[in-house]
Amino acid sequence: MEEIEISSWATLDALKKAADLVEIFGNLHSDQEMYVFCVLEEDYLELGYSLAGSNYLRRYADEDEMAEALEKRREGLDVAVVEDEDYDEDLEDEDLDFDDESDDL
Repeated sequence: MEEIEISSWATLDALKKAADLVEIFGNLHSDQEMYVFCVLEEDYLELGYSLAGSNYLRRYADEDEMAEALEKRREGLDVAVVEDEDYDEDLEDEDLDFDDESDDL
């Protein structure tokens, strides 16, 4: 497994759109994290979106390694599995407010 930090959701979205989706876990609105397992050509990938932490791209060596990671994600997280492939199709188009509201107090 290889992992790199990705600073832009636009980069993750571009990879997600080009890939064949396998499974999506989580929801940025309620869980503040989302994990997308997908296959792009011969690469087995996990795209990690986060509102609070780092975003990342993980590349697994083969289908078996990704299947093992997928199973661990299912068991280790209490997040909803998203079955609709159109879910959060364009995250960059959403109007999320990241301003610190405590400044307004």
